Amino acid sequence: MGIFDKIRGEFIDIIEWTDDSRDTIVWRFPRYENEIKMGAKLTVRESQAAVFVNEGQVADAYPPGMYTLQTQNMPIMSTLKGWKYGFDSPFKAEVYFVNTRQFTDLKWGTQNPIILRDAEFGMVRLRAFGGYAVRVVEPVALLKELAGTDPQFRTEEVSDYLRSMVISKLGPAIAAAQVPMLDLVTQQDQIAGKIANALNLELREVGIEISKFLIENISVPPEVEAAMDKRTQMGVVGDLDQYTKFQSANAIEAAANNQGGAGEGLGIGLGMALGQRAAGPQQQPAPQQYQQQAPQQYQQPQYQQAPPQPQYQQQAPPQMPPPLPQGEQWFVGANGQQLGPFDRAGLGQQISAGTLAQDTLVWKAGMAQWTPAAQVPEVSALFGATPPPLPPS
Repeated sequence: MGIFDKIRGEFIDIIEWTDDSRDTIVWRFPRYENEIKMGAKLTVRESQAAVFVNEGQVADAYPPGMYTLQTQNMPIMSTLKGWKYGFDSPFKAEVYFVNTRQFTDLKWGTQNPIILRDAEFGMVRLRAFGGYAVRVVEPVALLKELAGTDPQFRTEEVSDYLRSMVISKLGPAIAAAQVPMLDLVTQQDQIAGKIANALNLELREVGIEISKFLIENISVPPEVEAAMDKRTQMGVVGDLDQYTKFQSANAIEAAANNQGGAGEGLGIGLGMALGQRAAGPQQQPAPQQYQQQAPQQYQQPQYQQAPPQPQYQQQAPPQMPPPLPQGEQWFVGANGQQLGPFDRAGLGQQISAGTLAQDTLVWKAGMAQWTPAAQVPEVSALFGATPPPLPPS
């Protein structure tokens, strides 16, 4: 029995392929030195084709089905072998199984931007990427033109070739569409169809076709996207003057929540600027002019002479008009006159001018009475940051 098993092992009587991969296009049946037995069974499954090659020449091809190999169904092989009559002896031949299903996991993309002329933006650079599906439509042509004698021809061996062809057709297809850059997204399917048709005209020579072609995205380089985002923001904002006022109001609110000196000063400055902007050109009294008129308008006879600091006791000043909404406002009692209102910057100017000293009375809304400046932390802090007046020459 051992001798018969050995003899039986020298002949192949079942030829088939069960594909356990997702990327194999062509697979060569492993015949090695064995001979194919005449009358052997050939099984070609759905989405497959079998091609016999004899001494480098393509012979018979078989679509899906089950075949018993005989000279009757091997006409080309019989001619190549010279089988003029019935032939029952084993023979040698290479058998290639070709996968004819769709391979859908292929991607493409532009490695470098393509330069096009746009009616609105002039010269533009575009990038694009997407996916496509490919399948074999002519197994014999594929073996002759691409696969050759490769025992296992995979999609990765043809993907670079197909990707280069896609990129070569992308630019002309977009240019021929004559669609503005901002409207390309509405024409992606039509452009993809034109690219697929152009590719198939060339790929049929190698036995394959693009069964599905998709453009997932067409975009511009990052720096162009940033410029377009700025332009979009301007369109969303609309009236820039109203937007500036809105931003100023938000800044004032944020400064008011900051209880530090810097936040208060910022809130006062922004508030005064916004108030002047809202008032318009007809209301233009400068702070210095108002401060110069204030002494004549708010003279208080009872403060002709400021009492010494240790014994100072005064009644609450008469009710003043409500403060302006710009922020805190300070009043100064100097030389028997009420000066103000001042903001922080104005107090610093009064210190530099010598009008406001540490024993000078100050008051703002919320204080119970007039108080020497040295006893008010907000004002006393200004003396260290302000140089003293110049000595008399």
